[in-house]
Amino acid sequence: MEKPNILVIGSINMDLVTETNIIPNVGETVLGDSFQTIPGGKGANQAVAAAKLGAEVTLLGCIGDDDLGNELKNHLKDQGICIDYINTIQEQSTGIASITLSEGDNSIIVVPGANSMLTPQLVRSYEDLIAKSDMILVQLEIPLKSVMETAALATKHHVPMILNPAPIQDLPKELLLQATYLTPNEHEQAALLATSDLSSEELEQVKKKCITTQGSKGVRIYDEVEKLIPAFNVEGVDSTGAGDTFNGALAVFLTRGLSIIDACQFANAAAALSVTKLGAQSGMPSLLEVKEFLAQHNK
Repeated sequence: MEKPNILVIGSINMDLVTETNIIPNVGETVLGDSFQTIPGGKGANQAVAAAKLGAEVTLLGCIGDDDLGNELKNHLKDQGICIDYINTIQEQSTGIASITLSEGDNSIIVVPGANSMLTPQLVRSYEDLIAKSDMILVQLEIPLKSVMETAALATKHHVPMILNPAPIQDLPKELLLQATYLTPNEHEQAALLATSDLSSEELEQVKKKCITTQGSKGVRIYDEVEKLIPAFNVEGVDSTGAGDTFNGALAVFLTRGLSIIDACQFANAAAALSVTKLGAQSGMPSLLEVKEFLAQHNK
């Protein structure tokens, strides 16, 4: 079977990860258990997830002219991702995410850095790349106008697009209507559906595009009627990147022609496996691991 050709347009960060038993209050200092630097960023995470599942993945993004940027670019190349469209921005720092892990949960502060230089003009310069893709995957850690430019070009060339609306912000209705699929969590979906200038008909269109992740409950979709695709019960170690794993997997399995229900089941399995290991990208499973996991659970 030919590999799906997926273009991810999004952020590239280095995650600065601190593990601690106690999250400090304001003004308080506590001792942590460990510290690591781990490749991250929602765009890069979703690209790695898709590549590990067997897709041909190209990442369009920006890094700074610094050691972190070079390290991240080499890492992404090692993951089998096409890095020809990763732009090095002079006099800009590479984006970082400061992550605190405690009791299996996380809190995150993101500093965009060079990610903010992924402009609409830069996106437009890669129109040919967008036009030849089988699926486009985009998030909101890059400028909103660049996401809107991506959606406009995807619509122009009839390329399906998944918009992962995270971190959530006010979105124009034209973007919601142009996206083929929307992958919010429950909080993000509520914000999307509160968009004030949506007519009742447009609101119904947006609802039907939503593939809403609900954590341990599973994923809620609209497939003629509303349905819940249950999650898999696993012992979690680190939930960082679970949503990105789900999105990358969803892009792969939809592009392979699976139904929305089957694609969500595969993506649920990939996300479940990802939380059993530390790190956003290092915990992402291969296609074989997902198939073996599903075979065990189907028994």
